[in-house]
Parts: sequence; C-alpha cells; structure tokens
Amino acid sequence: MAEGVLEIDRISKRYGSTVALQDMAFTVRAGELFGFVGSNGAGKTTTMRIVLGVLAADSGEVRWGGQPVGFETRRRIGYMPEERGLYPKMKVLDQLVYLAELHGMPANQALRSAETWVARLGLRDRRDDEVQKLSLGNQQRVQLAAALVHEPEVLVLDEPFSGLDPVAVDVMSEVLREQAAAGVPVVFSSHQLDLVERLCHRIGIVRNGQMVACGTVDDLRTGGGTRLVVDVPNARPGWTDGLPGVTVVSVDGTRSVLELAAGGDDQAVLNAALATGPVREFSRHQPSLTELFRNVVTQESGDKAV
Repeated sequence: MAEGVLEIDRISKRYGSTVALQDMAFTVRAGELFGFVGSNGAGKTTTMRIVLGVLAADSGEVRWGGQPVGFETRRRIGYMPEERGLYPKMKVLDQLVYLAELHGMPANQALRSAETWVARLGLRDRRDDEVQKLSLGNQQRVQLAAALVHEPEVLVLDEPFSGLDPVAVDVMSEVLREQAAAGVPVVFSSHQLDLVERLCHRIGIVRNGQMVACGTVDDLRTGGGTRLVVDVPNARPGWTDGLPGVTVVSVDGTRSVLELAAGGDDQAVLNAALATGPVREFSRHQPSLTELFRNVVTQESGDKAV
C-alpha cells in the first residue's frame, strides 16, 4: 500500500469463547473520510482500541504507510474515545497544551496549537474552565481538540458527534472535512447514519466482529436489488402476483414498494401496473444508508460480538 494509508489487516480478538473480531479488514486512504458503522457490540470500539494499541489483537496487523503501527507511529495518531478521556479538574487550555507536549510537541508550539483549536471549536470563553464544569457538548468539543492539538497524521474517532447540538455538529463536520482535505485519513464511528452518508467517501458496515459491506453508498446500493415505487389507485391486492423476481417490500394505501431481483424486468412491472388502471407514480427508489444498514444487520445470526 502507498504511504499515507491506514491498513487494518485481518485482525481478530477473542474474550474466552466470545468472538469480538474475526478477520476485520479495511483500509482508510490519505484524505478519505471513512464511516465505520454497526450495531452496539458489533466490534467498532474494539477495532479502534487495537489500532491505538490500547488492546492487543490475537492475530492480524495494523499498518500505517506500509509499516506496522508501533509506539512512535501511535504518537502521530489523533484518537477520540467514545467515553471521556479528559482530566475533569484540569483547565481546558492547560489540558490541551499538556496533551500536545505528551505527543512530542515543543511547549511554544503546543500552546499555539491549543489556542488555535480552542478558538476554532468555539471554546475561547471556556479556556480557563475546568473540564468537569463544561456541558457535555463542550466536553465533546474539548475531546476533539485533544485529538487534533498535536497535528496528527491519522484521525480515529469513536462516536465524535455524540451529545452535540446541530451547530456543534456543523462545526465538527467542517473540521473533519478540513482534515481530510489536508490529506489526513479520518475514520469515525457513528450511529447518526444520515450524517455518515453525507460526510463520508466510503462506509464500512460491521456485524458480529466482521466487515460485511464496504464501499461508497452507491457501491452498497448496487449490491442489492432494484426497488420500485408504484402508486396504482385502482389495483386490487395481489396485483403483482405472478410477476417473476418481484417481492412486495411494503404497501401504504395504494402505494407499493417492490423489490426487483437482479436481471428482473421493470417494464413487466409497469405493464402489470397499467393493466390495473391509472398509474400515479412509477419510479426507482434509492435506499438511504439507514435502509442499507437495516438490510445488512437484519441478516444477522449467531452470537453477538462485543
């Protein structure tokens, strides 16, 4: 792989008889926003902790720029844990300077960087407050600043949008776009799938500790069948019976959503609809990431991962 690529190469992790990860594999390219989604307990946080060295994988390898990730490499990663990783009684600015210095920044540079991120994330008026006195949303902003203050080469963020109001979500989104535009690989997990769909270049869906779907939203849509929306006010129930490769997904009054199998003939569906009388709507339905995710996770079987 080329320099600037984060590679998670078939990492596995067990806790006794419980499989947390099984051959988890994906890459995050330089300048890419990669959304990492899955149900609670699917293995997202475990993966991120292994990338950071907080946990050790039973097998597999994490590489950055083609080299195994070690201590020095991890100092160049910006990490934002889902749970608060801040010192509650330490002041905001002092804490950011301290964390930057821990990552090897000289004191003057650390102070300049901390001041920059305090201002960028709307925390200038809270710079001398203890973290524990901040709202949860502002604590989340400080957590992001802590991940960015040492000018990381990779960003790994676990639920960065949790607890943020809409204005803060916009600020966070813009910061992540800026980082990607500067060439930083960014991987983040989130349950806000509309936000993931809007922000990310590629998305990985995790189920039971395995990557079960990965690609752009268009790629993921291509992997499923075609859906048609048909509104036929005079049709009787069962009007699609006998149409090969057609499954009724849902019916709402006179409006039906139909699944057309690969290679199915949408013109046959249209002809059947016209045979019932007037057709008020006949269109292809583009599933959202939420629908794609639901389709994947509802195929789940067996034990859940942690």
